[in-house]
Amino acid sequence: MIEDGATDKGSVTTVRRIGETIRRPVGEWTPAVHALLAHLEAVGFTRAPRLLGVDGTDEVLSLLYGEPAFGPWPSMLRSTAGIAELGRWLRDYHDAVRDFRPPADARWRGQEEEWRPGMVIRHGDLGPWNSIWNGDELVGFIDWDFAAPGHPLDDLAQLAWYAVPLRSAEKQRRAAVAGDHVLRSRLDALCAAYGAEPAAVLDALEALQSREAERIERLGGLGQEPWASFLARGDVAEMAAERSWLRSERTALLDGSDA
Repeated sequence: MIEDGATDKGSVTTVRRIGETIRRPVGEWTPAVHALLAHLEAVGFTRAPRLLGVDGTDEVLSLLYGEPAFGPWPSMLRSTAGIAELGRWLRDYHDAVRDFRPPADARWRGQEEEWRPGMVIRHGDLGPWNSIWNGDELVGFIDWDFAAPGHPLDDLAQLAWYAVPLRSAEKQRRAAVAGDHVLRSRLDALCAAYGAEPAAVLDALEALQSREAERIERLGGLGQEPWASFLARGDVAEMAAERSWLRSERTALLDGSDA
């Protein structure tokens, strides 16, 4: 956990802890995210930061107590129970946000589509690095800056991508989770906990990876951050490699189901 008074620099944002709060720079997307967080609090969804206000150029959020899951992952996240807990969290979040109607003037970071009925506001950055764990307990997810309108299955696909993880053997080793049988079991547990079919999740993930590569090229080419940095570090080629890996492993990942 970040120490009181310390800063923590991620790949996109630098945050600062002051007492029991986290301070993050505001952006043009901040009012929309604040409306979302206020809705979650109003409906009793407790596993997300609470909006406490704005202080100058920083938003003020409640602190979630625990540790983010960086590689190698904590033992709970490497277990079937841990990946299932992520699926239940996402199911609960989507249930909580389903009735949220964004403000008419809402602007979301890197927005791809306008909100319409049937969509939800996706978290948009569902990697283990944004999951907070207190021992074996999933406290919640932080870093909501990439929240934006989308389809629920895309959130689940992104979670599967990074948390199963549906990635190359090297990325699996970094997480200390590896092997076709292990990945298949984790994908099945995640989908069962959420309530979705693995084949549909893999289809959604391949489409998501294609769209994300296109977004990096488009927004990065315009010099917009953080996509310009993503473009410079070679993320488009990495996305292509990950799509290729996903296609090659599809049959193994869906062993015994409709591929």
